Amino acid sequence: MFFTLSKLFWIVAQPINLIGILVLLGIVCAFFRLRRIGLFFSICGLLVLALGGWTSTGALLLHPLEDHFARPDPAPQDVAGIIVLGGGFEGAINLARGGYELNASGDRFVETAVLARRYPQARVVVTGGTGTLILEGEGDGDTAPRLLTALGVEADRLVLENRSRNTYENALFTREMVEPKPGETWLLVTSAFHMPRSVGLFRKAGFDVVPWPADYRTAGNEPVGLARDNVSDSLQNLTIAIREWIGLVAYRLTGRIDSIFPERS
Repeated sequence: MFFTLSKLFWIVAQPINLIGILVLLGIVCAFFRLRRIGLFFSICGLLVLALGGWTSTGALLLHPLEDHFARPDPAPQDVAGIIVLGGGFEGAINLARGGYELNASGDRFVETAVLARRYPQARVVVTGGTGTLILEGEGDGDTAPRLLTALGVEADRLVLENRSRNTYENALFTREMVEPKPGETWLLVTSAFHMPRSVGLFRKAGFDVVPWPADYRTAGNEPVGLARDNVSDSLQNLTIAIREWIGLVAYRLTGRIDSIFPERS
């Protein structure tokens, strides 16, 4: 139920969809001669577009998420395993064509391949099934072996979890599969903006991981004011930021994480 409700809510709350809904409501109100209400909806749609596409709002909302966890310095010497969260592949395309097309979060898997070479004895865990509500697609746990083995990661090192639909299930199912032992070091690789929620969920599941963020979306020094990116990138940043902040609050309210921002260890 939580999974379905979250997906339905996001269909409405996603900024680009919200703009379309507000514009449509404005047109409907104008058709029924409700001009003031229609003007209100139209102005709201324009404000969402202006804030998201023409200002640095999205980047500013991402800064605290991306900056909360840094890669460990110095890096650990002994690593038992590397966990990469799904979300980096174009599932629908890969299901149809059988390849390993990456999306904007594909840096997660590039970084995982680099870490696999750095720690040749570590297990490599890919966790991620099909997290869509409507569209069919191939889970990242099914696609990843084709990419990682092509990049030189031995197939017998891979541990594949392809049932999970969201980060909450990533944490639960991964812990069940790998059964981490006390004192072991496990690296968690995901997008930097996604790391606070991910670490919180893994810790709540009893799996103490070491954050290894990748896939940064901002430079970290964007000022308040007009956007430095193009409109589509700025809207994408706002979309990601709103989704992640809403996810943090929702998971905290439902008790799935203990705090909005987990402590840095």
